[in-house]
Amino acid sequence: MKPEPASANHTFESVKEIEAHARTRMDKVLTDLQHEMASIRTGRASVGIFDNLRVDYYGTPTPLNQVANLHAPEPSLITIQPWDVSQIAAIEKAIRTSDLGLNPANDGKLIRVPIPALTEERRKDLVKRLHHVAEEHRVASRNIRRDANEHLKKLLKDKLISEDDERRALDDVQKMTDAHIGKVDAASKAKEAGILGGK
Repeated sequence: MKPEPASANHTFESVKEIEAHARTRMDKVLTDLQHEMASIRTGRASVGIFDNLRVDYYGTPTPLNQVANLHAPEPSLITIQPWDVSQIAAIEKAIRTSDLGLNPANDGKLIRVPIPALTEERRKDLVKRLHHVAEEHRVASRNIRRDANEHLKKLLKDKLISEDDERRALDDVQKMTDAHIGKVDAASKAKEAGILGGK
């Protein structure tokens, strides 16, 4: 997960602004989580597993979906049709050297990537990676909470809000954080079920 820029240089005039800013940042954390989880494969073919794969396209690392069409015509196969067939070897190399554990083959025009059934060991590795990704996103949400709380304390110090306002706002920020972490947990559990169940 790319670290979320801190909002220390922001100046907030109200509790509402602080809460809106925190909510926007926490929503970004959830979007990033969905994106990262899409690249963790389950037992079913999904072109999303290549979301983070870069291909050396004439010396520039380029996302695979920007140099080829990707399809999952059946549950255990992904086909990759390069827009420029001279790039077929570079695409194949990127897949082989990735940590996806896949073995592509090409016929000169099209790359076929069989998606093998997950072994028990591979499932455990993927679940471990998933837990790590989920924890990074929980930590990011907590860091946003900490930033928001610091801004609330500053409003109190600058006498822009009362102690009661601050207490209420801290409570609201905590509830928002709990709700977002709950969403991270739910998404992670659903993905884990997909990995373990091979869906």
